[in-house]
Amino acid sequence: MSDITRHHTGARMSQIVTHNGTVYLAGQVGNAADNVVEQTKTCLEKVDALLAEAGSDKTRILQAVIWLADMADFADMNAVWDAWVAPGHAPARACGEAKLATPDYKVEFIITAAQG
Repeated sequence: MSDITRHHTGARMSQIVTHNGTVYLAGQVGNAADNVVEQTKTCLEKVDALLAEAGSDKTRILQAVIWLADMADFADMNAVWDAWVAPGHAPARACGEAKLATPDYKVEFIITAAQG
């Protein structure tokens, strides 16, 4: 049986959970005052840092789930995403519209990756 490891754990959630060589990240959001482009950049910077801490990187992402507060921001978010994704390593991905934790959040990323 393999251990479950949690990092940056609070009462409500952990930012990183690893199990059996898989990394699960909590939903990552940007700075509430920023537009969707800047929020996306901030989210992906956080993803990079958390994956590195967990012994992974963006080339090992298995799945990305992206929530947008408004699908009108889809093209702007995708412009940042497309520039960030490692060529040849695009993960399985879903993107939908949802009401996020506060009205100021425009995008949230949920990432699952392999370690190694």
